[in-house]
Amino acid sequence: MMSAAGMLCIYLLGLSLVFCEQHGGLDDSSLPPTPAVVGLKPVDGSQSLVVMWRRSRGGRDVYEVQVSRAQEQNVIYSTNVSVTDEDSAEHSWTWVSGLPLECVDHFVRIRNFCNQSSPSPWSSWMTNHGIKAKDQIEMFPFKRLLREGSTATFCCVPPAGVSIRGITFRNKHYPVISVGPRVKAITVHNLTIPTGRFKRLLVTCVEAAGNPRSTWYPVSFPPQKPRNLSCVTSDMTTVTCTWDSGREKDPHDHNKRTHTLHFTNTDRAPIECKPSSCSFPVVPHLQEYYISVVVRDELGEEKESYSFNISERVRPVLEWDRVTPGVTDVNISWSVRGNLTQSDFLCQISTAPDTSHDTGVTQLRCTSVSSLCKVRLGHLNPNTKYSTRVCCSVDGRLWGDWTPTVHFTTYPQVTLDLWRQIQQLSNSHLRRVTLLWKPNVVGRAATVNVRGYTLQWSQEGKVWKEVKESGQKRAEVSIGPGKCDFTVQAVVQTGSSVAAHMAVPPADQAENLPTKSRLSSSSAGGFNLSWSEPSAGTCGFTVEWCLLGRAVPCALEWVKVPKGNNTLFLPAGHFTAGCRYSFSIYGCTESGHKLLEIQTGYSRELNSVQAPSLVEPVQSSSSSVTLEWHYNEDDPGQPAFITGYLVTVQEAGSPSQAAKLVNVSVSDPRQKSVTIEGLQQDQEYVCSLSALTKEGPGIPLNITIKTRTDYSSHLAKGLSTFFLLLVCSIFLWTQLKRLKTALKEIFIYPAGMNIKTPEFESFLYETDQWTQSQRVEECICCDIEILNVKPLLNQTNLKGDPELKMLCSPGTEPCALSVSPSCEPVQADYRPQSDTLLWDRPAQQQMMCIANKSYLSTADEILKPHESIFSEISSNFEISVCQQESCTVIYGYISEKT
Repeated sequence: MMSAAGMLCIYLLGLSLVFCEQHGGLDDSSLPPTPAVVGLKPVDGSQSLVVMWRRSRGGRDVYEVQVSRAQEQNVIYSTNVSVTDEDSAEHSWTWVSGLPLECVDHFVRIRNFCNQSSPSPWSSWMTNHGIKAKDQIEMFPFKRLLREGSTATFCCVPPAGVSIRGITFRNKHYPVISVGPRVKAITVHNLTIPTGRFKRLLVTCVEAAGNPRSTWYPVSFPPQKPRNLSCVTSDMTTVTCTWDSGREKDPHDHNKRTHTLHFTNTDRAPIECKPSSCSFPVVPHLQEYYISVVVRDELGEEKESYSFNISERVRPVLEWDRVTPGVTDVNISWSVRGNLTQSDFLCQISTAPDTSHDTGVTQLRCTSVSSLCKVRLGHLNPNTKYSTRVCCSVDGRLWGDWTPTVHFTTYPQVTLDLWRQIQQLSNSHLRRVTLLWKPNVVGRAATVNVRGYTLQWSQEGKVWKEVKESGQKRAEVSIGPGKCDFTVQAVVQTGSSVAAHMAVPPADQAENLPTKSRLSSSSAGGFNLSWSEPSAGTCGFTVEWCLLGRAVPCALEWVKVPKGNNTLFLPAGHFTAGCRYSFSIYGCTESGHKLLEIQTGYSRELNSVQAPSLVEPVQSSSSSVTLEWHYNEDDPGQPAFITGYLVTVQEAGSPSQAAKLVNVSVSDPRQKSVTIEGLQQDQEYVCSLSALTKEGPGIPLNITIKTRTDYSSHLAKGLSTFFLLLVCSIFLWTQLKRLKTALKEIFIYPAGMNIKTPEFESFLYETDQWTQSQRVEECICCDIEILNVKPLLNQTNLKGDPELKMLCSPGTEPCALSVSPSCEPVQADYRPQSDTLLWDRPAQQQMMCIANKSYLSTADEILKPHESIFSEISSNFEISVCQQESCTVIYGYISEKT
């Protein structure tokens, strides 16, 4: 609280001011004395002017200060300055000029208001002289560091008789300001640091005559306040403080900057520091520290304070002692640097494989500082490269830095995957056991050299041993009928080997026949195995198969399945498509392995199965065909399971699109015969037989088969035709007389010709014989042959006739309109008028055949009364080759008009 004396002074000061206002009209003798300016001093490089004057008496005074530039009457600044009673007899006041003080003269005067009603007279002007140029232009500010982002005014002071035409900043003209006689200046706002190597700005003054005068001005940024100030110790001997210095200074920056650490609660002298850290010795018996970091340069200074307890700022520094790896573990030891009296450290150990980004951290306590801190890390992989590092803290308060990373490799370990095959020897109680093993080395950090294998087996209290070379992976041993235990172990040069055990059950142990099943293949390939007895394997399961399917000898492969799991997936890359594999599934028990199931399948089935073998001769009838074949559907060499057979039947000689196609599928692969019904008689068919698989039909077997002729149907057709002709014959017999009369009218022979009329009954008989082979609906025409024995014509009666038809004698070729000794001419316009004989029958008979092709009317026309049966006999003749010595064949038509 303010004292009573202070309150009294304030009260008296207020009364004095009131009194001065009420008595403002006092004369000059009552005015305060004129103050005197005793000093006017510019501050180097800051454009600051310090004004000093002497006070006449104590108490609170108020002074008015005026600043003029270039001339005394050119006042550019005016202000009141209060001076308290605590100030000394001489008072100073600083004024900062926007224009460098060197450019022109500056004048300062003051007057006092004090406790009087009127101010005192002004003091005399005190002058701060500017620079007068002599031989060349002077430029200001001179050798001054400019502040980034500030506003700067540059002036050019020419010598007498020289005028300034212009001023450029970074080669750019700026508006010129007149600040005195011949003195010119420019103002530049927001100065920036050049991005080039040199952090300087160029200002040029140009005379009226064109002569330039240039100066470079460095520019920089002011210091920044330290951030994140923190102090720690690692050995309780030295304290190191660090901070973030903020913006980094360019190496070519001309601003010299210093960092100093000051102690507040101790008399220790300040310490010069680096730009972002500082170290100092621990003060004995001092726990609490109060420090400050000061950053200073030409443009200003910044300060940051910090306090801490040294016992809470300990960050231990560790040193490695030893890293000793094993097969699946590693022993690590380290020490803590420095004179630390604490005995309780909390440490973290990070260990991870070199190929992994995942880090496993183990945390533990180390209570012994004088000796080493030790730890053993387990659950590592054999023959694997690891990296490890450690960090510690005092009671978990402040963690130290991680140690440098140390790399190590665990020792290799060899395990054996052991399996067996058992064969009962014929005519003996002995059994042959074939042991097979595959060495397994975990990790690939180092190459493992297996020097050999040690084989040991025991049965009925007896023990045998045998050594195998490193290249051998199998052994054959003959054992008795009892239980036998086998042990195989690899011999390695470095590291260790885990022995593999296998028990062979007694031979007299009863075993049920295993179940057999087929595996269904998929388009993706591979095998999905599963079995239905997960509880049968108390120590797991083993699945074995031949690596190359049915290849002999069998290259055995096996996979161990853990206990409680009854499924296994084998990818397609280990198997060949179209090859049948048989998987034997064994359950592991204490007495040995028991065969549970056998599963057979393909990783991917193919449809290129072989064609069946046909049984010949093929049984067929007029309307069906029966095919029988042989095929071994259980042949393991087939590229797929046989699901049935496909029989395709198609008419031979017909286009594939137009032919009738019959498909018959047999779904039972053990059925090897099929009968195809509904075929046509006396017809050739192409039969195709192929085996079916899941992927489709395989390679086909093609055979051509012809069905038999159905004679019973032909006989029925012949009998029907015969009965029809019989009816027709009976009807024609009743009409015989009319027919004969009609024929006589038609066949009118020339007079004098001895032609015997053919026997009509013979004609009907021959006609019936010829029509028996024809269907009733197709009998629309017939041939009539008239056989007669004739004598030779009188050649003298035929001579000289211009138009002749030739009657051919026996020969292989018929005649063609040429008269020869073997041909007999017939008159072309011959017309028979009666049924008298044309020729008499001579002693030497020659046969003449007259074939008459006539079209019969339909059945309705035949049955019509009073109408002619024949239609027309044409006069055209065709030459025929006959069996007798000479014949003539006459073709004609019976006209309905006759």
